[in-house]
Amino acid sequence: MHSVNCSSCSQATLVQRRRVQHRPVTSIHTAALTARRQSQQEEQRKPSYCLTHRRRASTVRCSRLQHTVASSNGSHSQEPMRVMISGAPATGKGTQCSRIVEKFGLVHISAGDLLRAEVAAGTPAGKEAASYMDSGNLVPNSVVVEMVVNRLEQPDVQEHGWLLDGYPRSGDQAEAIVQKGIKPDLFVLISVPDEDLVDRVAGRRLDPETGDIYHMKHKPPPQDIEHRLIQRSDDTAEKVKTRLHNHHSNVDAVLGYYQDQLVEVDGTQSMDDVFSAIDEHLSKLSESRSHALAA
Repeated sequence: MHSVNCSSCSQATLVQRRRVQHRPVTSIHTAALTARRQSQQEEQRKPSYCLTHRRRASTVRCSRLQHTVASSNGSHSQEPMRVMISGAPATGKGTQCSRIVEKFGLVHISAGDLLRAEVAAGTPAGKEAASYMDSGNLVPNSVVVEMVVNRLEQPDVQEHGWLLDGYPRSGDQAEAIVQKGIKPDLFVLISVPDEDLVDRVAGRRLDPETGDIYHMKHKPPPQDIEHRLIQRSDDTAEKVKTRLHNHHSNVDAVLGYYQDQLVEVDGTQSMDDVFSAIDEHLSKLSESRSHALAA
């Protein structure tokens, strides 16, 4: 036992420390003894505290331990968001999906991309889908639903939440995933009048040399390349109107399942303003969950 000053208040206090023992070493025990000496030297370098500050230090250590255990048990983790987004062709849905993922970290899931990936990977569901596609038939809803459900159960989706892009596309698909217990916290619908969408699509032109896409009104091409631009076969006004008719007939049935979660956003605004509107709803949802967690 010997007297030292407390590292916090300089009050003298008695402590007991082990004496560093120096013994002759042999080569076979050199590493072990070196480690022991280092441990003893570190023990001597530890700060000394009086009884009051020893108790405080112990309390701090206990609080830190409780916080660590609570965090590891997930008591401080916020439940991830579940979002669906829908919009007719040329509403700018793809751009908004990218910005949502960038800000909120949700996992972007497109049924079309998922279908192609499953087929390429040769999964059981992918092989079944390929058999229908090869014969020129539509892939049954049951197959696509299985793919979507399996993807939503993956660890990255469970941890970060999901953004389901353009799915479900029909009332039958909505009914199928509802029966699987899949329901969003928010259903975002980007709305643009049909005449505006026809103008957006029919005015597109593709540069076959660079792959760049222009719009004859909203993003005019340089005059020196205008002669080589082409219009894609599915960008004609007639085909756009057909696609819009099919979209509306299907989305109306889908919305019936999500009236309580539905948020409609004006898609005629600039891309920044459209995202600001979406961002406002998602941020409110996130904040409400944070407050509920704190309570």
